Amino acid sequence: MQLGETLQPARAVLLAVLLAGLRGGTVRLLSGQPVCRGGTQRPCYKVIYFHDTFRRLNFEEARAACWRDGGQLVSIETEDEQRLIEKFIENLLASDGDFWIGLRRHEEQQSNSTACQDLYTWTDGSISTFRNWYVDEPSCGSEVCVVMYHQPSAPTGIGGPYMFQWNDDRCNMKNNFICKYSDAAEEPTAPSMGLGGERTEPATPIFPEDREKEDAKETFKENKEAAWNLAYILIPCIPLLLLLVVAAVCWVWIWRRRQVKPLSCKPLCLLNSEF
Repeated sequence: MQLGETLQPARAVLLAVLLAGLRGGTVRLLSGQPVCRGGTQRPCYKVIYFHDTFRRLNFEEARAACWRDGGQLVSIETEDEQRLIEKFIENLLASDGDFWIGLRRHEEQQSNSTACQDLYTWTDGSISTFRNWYVDEPSCGSEVCVVMYHQPSAPTGIGGPYMFQWNDDRCNMKNNFICKYSDAAEEPTAPSMGLGGERTEPATPIFPEDREKEDAKETFKENKEAAWNLAYILIPCIPLLLLLVVAAVCWVWIWRRRQVKPLSCKPLCLLNSEF
């Protein structure tokens, strides 16, 4: 019996315990908060949700973010694990925004047949065949990466509720994502390399709290640069301003001198004429 088959019952028990804890508890999860059995035992998960859509990542950026944090984009291997992830997202009270999961196919694998679903594999190496596709998905065109659909405000489709179903999407779309920290001992698979051999890692910090700190630094840097730019403009103008002030003072002094009238000498002149 293979090691994976031996660990499967224990993993199912773990997921059941986590799921029961979420159902019975009232604690709200936070974006980027790790969730593990007993607080430390793996597998652990982080659900990364950005209310600001401009902070969301494309597939490779999300994959690199998880990898740099010691994990992988989540592989969902059973229906129990699917339900568990759904509970995590519900506890976030997140608004509209899909979540990347670690399922994709290579772009060169184009197929419109029913065998298309077999072309999708987990980026962390999992061989699980569990799938939770929405009706008529995957479409198997240019959309090769997979999201877990999360649009609470959207109406129900003709195939039933969209919520938490899987859908293939363009890999350059910006979405939230879910990281998984497996109990496997092997080293995680490094993210794929971009054009020119350059690793497709995000240039900014990964998780929301880190991004807020980085944004604060960028804001401070921008304000500092603006202050220096203003100084460069004002410093050359200082001599001219001083000259204008001196000229204004001189003009006021001259004007006031002209306003002073000399005393009349008529009484003195009359007195002298009497003598």
